[in-house]
Amino acid sequence: MDRSIVLSLALASLLVGVVSARDWNILNQLKGLSSSSSQNGIVSSGVSTNLKRYCESWRTNVEVHNIRNFDVVPQECVSHVKKYMTSSQYEDDVERAVDEVILHFGSMCCTKTKCDGMDAWIFDIDDTLLSTIPYHENNGYFGGEKLNSTKFEDWMRKRKAPAVPHMVKLYQDIRERGIKIFLVSSRKEYLRSATVDNLIQAGYYGWSNLILRGIEDEHKDVKQYMSEKRTWLMGLGYRVWGVMGSQWSSFAGCPLPKRTFKLPNSIYYVA
Repeated sequence: MDRSIVLSLALASLLVGVVSARDWNILNQLKGLSSSSSQNGIVSSGVSTNLKRYCESWRTNVEVHNIRNFDVVPQECVSHVKKYMTSSQYEDDVERAVDEVILHFGSMCCTKTKCDGMDAWIFDIDDTLLSTIPYHENNGYFGGEKLNSTKFEDWMRKRKAPAVPHMVKLYQDIRERGIKIFLVSSRKEYLRSATVDNLIQAGYYGWSNLILRGIEDEHKDVKQYMSEKRTWLMGLGYRVWGVMGSQWSSFAGCPLPKRTFKLPNSIYYVA
């Protein structure tokens, strides 16, 4: 009898532990600890570590498209996103993506001497070729507030966006292979002059076409707009070997290219 009681208590304790672990959430822990920590004037290193893990988990799930349609970055994670997007780790992650594109070229039959002029590559622009990080640094947002499109476009008109690290080299490598480059961006048509100037200043030139959103595209979401432009290119007979962008909407929908390559960007979400 005593043995059965002991086993029952042990089992009950185990079940409580399982339920507690399943229900555990970093935000709940922060709520429970914040008052006691602040009263004592102590910043808990454990809480700081847990928050860092939570924010990295949030950022990772944005990148793999588990978290979608967010309007702003959680306030407690804005500094974490800023730290990552301005870090050498971000630059290394971009370089890894570039390396994978180069490896992808190994599966292509097209070389500069053999291409028939119908091999194509599509780049998005913002945070793919041109970085918007300076805008967020100057305005202190990094996703913590909804993007002010008027201020953002005013910044674009200044033509000061730098190249995303490692991307000029990749762009020129693709051109040298005899592949036609198409730039398809959700920027508005009235930003064409500023966009062209900025691209050239940053080291990009020789594209086959720069496609921006006209009045007829205003009512479309970005996914539909991008999909329609790929349909148009493939309808002309182009073989689209790849699409590269920092948003999933850059290559969502049909028709699908042979490969897609996403660059990290957890500052904003474009549907």
